[in-house]
Parts: sequence; C-alpha cells; structure tokens
Amino acid sequence: MDFSLPADLVAYLGELDRFIEREIKPLEEADDNIRFFDHRREWARTDFENGGLPRHEWEALLRKAKDLADAAGHLRFPVPKQYGGKDGSNLWMAVIREHFAAKGLGLHNDLQNEHSVVGNFPVVTMLDRYGRDDQKAMIDGSIRGKYRITFGLTEPHHGSDATHMETRAVPATRDNLKGWIINGEKMWTTGMHVATHCALFARTSGNDGDARGITCFLVPAKTPGVKVEEYMWTFNMPTDHPRVSFTDVFVPEDAQFGDVGRGLSLAQCFVHQNRIRQAASSLGAAVYCINESVKYARERKPFGRALAENQAIQFPLVELATQAEMLRLLIRKTAWEMDQLTEEQIERTLSDRISMCNYWANRLCCESADRAMQVHGGMGYSRHKPFEHIYRHHRRYRITEGSEEIQMRKVAGFLFGYMGPGKH
Repeated sequence: MDFSLPADLVAYLGELDRFIEREIKPLEEADDNIRFFDHRREWARTDFENGGLPRHEWEALLRKAKDLADAAGHLRFPVPKQYGGKDGSNLWMAVIREHFAAKGLGLHNDLQNEHSVVGNFPVVTMLDRYGRDDQKAMIDGSIRGKYRITFGLTEPHHGSDATHMETRAVPATRDNLKGWIINGEKMWTTGMHVATHCALFARTSGNDGDARGITCFLVPAKTPGVKVEEYMWTFNMPTDHPRVSFTDVFVPEDAQFGDVGRGLSLAQCFVHQNRIRQAASSLGAAVYCINESVKYARERKPFGRALAENQAIQFPLVELATQAEMLRLLIRKTAWEMDQLTEEQIERTLSDRISMCNYWANRLCCESADRAMQVHGGMGYSRHKPFEHIYRHHRRYRITEGSEEIQMRKVAGFLFGYMGPGKH
C-alpha cells in the first residue's frame, strides 16, 4: 500500500506556494494590510461600533485575494469543471487545507471565516446536486460574490439537533401564487449581514425527531418577515453570526430547494464536506503550533540552556506530534473513501469517521495552541504570536459546532449499533 502523495498533487502544492508568494503576499504587505494578521488583527477586523460586524475594509481585502486566485485558476479548484473548476477531490482538498493552515495566519488562508485562495464551496455542491437549472445558474455568482447564500439550520432551542426543529413551513397562496409560509428562528446564520439568500430548513411534515419531513428553501434575505434579531459576539471577533427570525415569510413554490421532505440530504451534503476539510485545517493549524514550539524551544536559552533540552518541553510536543501524524493518515484515508462513495453511502457507512476526524482535530489544535503558548512563555501569552487566536477559534468550533459532543454521539451511534448501515 502506497501512502505517498501523488506526484501531481505535490506539484500543485508547489504551484500554489509560488502563486501565494507572487501575488498574495505582496497584497498582504501593502497598505498596512498586515494589521489584519498581526497583534492588531481583532481590532482591525472588527467594527465594534456597528454591532461587532466585520469591517468593510477587511471583507474587501478578502474579496480581492479571492479574485486574484480566481483569475489564476485556483479559487474554484474543488468546483466541477462545467462551472470553471477542476473537479478537485476531497483528498486533494484535505491535503491543500492542511498545507495552508500549517503556514500560519495570512491572506492566503484564514480559518476564522473559511477564507482561502482555494475555496471551500459546500453551497455550490448543494446547488449542483440538488438545484434546478435556474438555481444552478446561481453557482458562478455565488463564487464571484454576487450571491451569498447562508445556511439556516441550527435553532436557538435545539442547537445541532436538526430533527427537532421548530421552524415550520405550510402551503399557502398569496395573490393567486402558490407557495409556503414559514415561521421560526435560526441561530449562527453566518454571513447574513451580506447575504442575498438563506438556505432555510423547515419542517413541512412528520413529527419532531423524524429525519423525513424537513424541506430546504432558498429564501431571499430581504423577504418581508426576515429579521436579524442580534449578532452574537464570540471568542474571536468580528462576528457575522446572527439570530434570525422568520415571521409569516411567504415564498413561492420555486423557492423550494431539493425535494419536499428530504432537506436533511442537503444538510448532510453541506456538513460532510465542511467537517472533513475543517478537520484538515485544524490539523494544519496544530502542526503550525507544534513546529513553532519546537523551533522556539531550540532557540530559547534561559539560564544558559536551550528549552529543548528539558523533557518537560520535549515529551508533550512528542505526544502532540504523534497524534498529528496518526490523525493525518485518518483524515486522508477518510477523504479518499469519500471520493469513492455517493452522499447517501457516506452518511450510512462513513460519517462516523468524518466525525472522528472532526472532533479529534479540533481537540488536537486547541491542545497544540495551548502548549505553544506555554512553551513561548510571555510571548506566547501576548498577541504578537497567533496562538491565542488559533486557540480561541478552534475552541469556538469545539463549542458551537458541537465538534465534541455531537460528533462523538455520531461515532457512538455507529459503535453501539443504533446508527450506520441498515439503520436509516
């Protein structure tokens, strides 16, 4: 069995590195843009006088980097060729995202908001697999920024338990136009401040707890009755995570996204891709923290001896490095298997391992960032190093994404036999 990376993938990593040095780094260093990544990063990114939303200058810089990457043929790498992409596989995306995150903070890749010069487009996958032709026509615009489709799944009273959602959609007719009236509330509807649409999940039939009976709708963000109630300030600022209410929101029948009652298929399509790639990014960030700690421990010589000579420094980093190597193999194997299966097969047979990758990668990243802060001492405590930023971001994932309890529950379902093959 050959575990080495394909030669063409290694070559592409080199091509990406050269692109970053040639076009992205100069942009990062121009006009004091480095303020978004150095010790001033949180203040530079956040409009504290406007609800804590991202500053316009910050989001404009990210868009400019994306446009450069799109012109160079990299941004759409995972997108199907018919939409200008390269049909990039889950395996290649996992390797690329780890590679980018291991470089540290920078305009090439920012984990706080999923920005990258190689884009992550789960909504594009949803549109391609489940959208009608008129909805697929939104794909190019969603990549270029013309459309911004948020993800309305999580609810205030149910968190990640989507099958007990309280948001309801019922058939209705207005002005002789058939459609649906939607009432409910969503949390963590990321990006709603610039959204054109929300992929909104609502129960249309069945009982609480049923997987069937949930339908997805593409709801225009400015539809009457859609209201951002508040933006939730978080560990890492800025925030673009609101609580949104939907009060007597009418949408026509053509707002339906996918089959009636089968909306969870779209949700799983979104989260499976996101979670394996998030795991790869978390691994890369952990590797960055470990490598920086090893480098610092070899250079720093308090009391005339290098920190690296102390087993109290060595052994925790050895443990973290070992976990990183094992996790890398699991992520790459899982991503490769995802490329061989349909979405339904992934949910039945592989989602437990995606969950394993997700929760362990986030835990490893937090532990690695925490260890890096300790190894670096006073400088690790300061914001002149990125470790606190990395720690807080991935600690947020562990909490808000349910990347421990929710993902461990998924693994337990497969382990103890109440989920998995034959249980759907």
